[in-house]
Amino acid sequence: MIKRILLFLWLGFSINNYAQEQDAWVYFRDKPNASSYLNNPLSMLTQRALDRRVAQNISLQINDVPVEQSYIDAVENATGITVKAKSKWLNCVHVRGTQADIQNVSTLVFVDHIVFANASLNKLAFTNTSPVNKQLDVQTNFNYGNSGSQIQMLNGHILHQQNYTGAGKIIAVLDSGFINVNTTAPFQRMYANNLYLGGYNFVNNSTDVYALHNHGTMVLSTMVGYVDGQLVGTAPDAQYYLYVTEDVTQENPVEESYWVAAAEEADRVGADVITSSLGYFAFDNPAYGHSYNDMTGNSAFASRGANIAFSKGMVVLASAGNSGGSSQPHVGVPAEATNVLAVGAVQPNETVASFSSIGPSFDGRIKPDLMAQGQGDTVATTSGTLNNNGAGTSFACPILAGAITSFWSAFPNLTNQQVVNLVKQSADRFNNPNNTYGYGIPDFQLALTNALSSNTTSAINLKVYPNPVSDTLYISENTILSNAYFTLYNILGQEILHTVLNANAISVASLQSGTYIYKVQTDNQSFFGKMIKK
Repeated sequence: MIKRILLFLWLGFSINNYAQEQDAWVYFRDKPNASSYLNNPLSMLTQRALDRRVAQNISLQINDVPVEQSYIDAVENATGITVKAKSKWLNCVHVRGTQADIQNVSTLVFVDHIVFANASLNKLAFTNTSPVNKQLDVQTNFNYGNSGSQIQMLNGHILHQQNYTGAGKIIAVLDSGFINVNTTAPFQRMYANNLYLGGYNFVNNSTDVYALHNHGTMVLSTMVGYVDGQLVGTAPDAQYYLYVTEDVTQENPVEESYWVAAAEEADRVGADVITSSLGYFAFDNPAYGHSYNDMTGNSAFASRGANIAFSKGMVVLASAGNSGGSSQPHVGVPAEATNVLAVGAVQPNETVASFSSIGPSFDGRIKPDLMAQGQGDTVATTSGTLNNNGAGTSFACPILAGAITSFWSAFPNLTNQQVVNLVKQSADRFNNPNNTYGYGIPDFQLALTNALSSNTTSAINLKVYPNPVSDTLYISENTILSNAYFTLYNILGQEILHTVLNANAISVASLQSGTYIYKVQTDNQSFFGKMIKK
């Protein structure tokens, strides 16, 4: 009798699920037009994105190719299906519909497999997770004013004093909305200096990023905000793309899909750094939630996308979360990802903030990775006034992201991995990390010293001219280059010329007109640049 009752309850649950609207990812088998895109990379990536790949020896891959539009159209036209988002990196679309309608999509010949957000629909076991209320990671020579402690803790002011303020680098900010950023005083300098490059609202499918929520406004202010004597951001001269990926009306896995779509766009436009003060663990529908067992670095959808973003040459940072004092205190998605810098929060006295989420990841990795001030921060509000009591890993993350960007602007030829290594190695607990502080608080004065003394940087002032060039390229430097090689790549990243640099003149007369990337390589140094052949 008991078994019969349990069977009845299970059947009732199954029938109910079958008729209810579900979220799922539909994965495709291939990209039939991949070769045409790979042969014409500017049809899918900007020149700046291609330059970043060549500079870091990253080849073009099939995951750079957009999702086949005819596949998307066919899924969109299927009965009862709404396509909410797409991902070229993972070759899939995020759909919403009943279980029955979603399963019917599997009959399309180009569909490889379907993964439901409700894990019980993918396997027999049902794992319940507590629902969550929408909560972003927030608790209630420059004249820095009250903002001084949040940058001086990192010795970020040392970067500024040496004129390393993020110029030449681009930060993509993924958040919930940027209300009044375009109209209030703390952001006037950003617009006056043409530091805003654009953005997109993935939640509303529009270009209006100045809507929905104030969280992104406060986050952005810690990097680019400027009010003399009161607030100076950690990367005041970097350029910015703003992306809305967080739907503040719900907590749903589609937000992870929006996050990945925004990361792909950040890659396409050539961003160097992604910072995101968003995190996912549980969802409004308990069946959709992640469990601690999922925190393995590359399982959750957004974490997989974040790792791919790093593989494209970007530094990716995410707030660790504000669950440190809860029953589920661990770092969530995507901060738990293998190649994401999870940023925890400390107080002005450098002790951990009680709310800062902790590690380790389920597979035993150190998390968070690094710490920055996340309590008593100075942030701008949507009215343009300043709040000196900002708190949360939401602010620790962009404060550090801006400092990393300013540091990278000092050594623009470093790879993203070299930047991450140097920043981690400068942190105060690097030799003794733990799962509360990670590797600790970075010291960018030490990072500068280490970078200058390492083999990854050089005092050599290399000049390659004329540019554009017609027939002969000349190379001059302020010191002698020994055992040097000159390599030229096309925009596909393919090597087309490689020679020993035993003279300062190189003939390029036989090359076709176009844009190329050059590399000068010595025993322990690399120099990259763009060359235009007339």
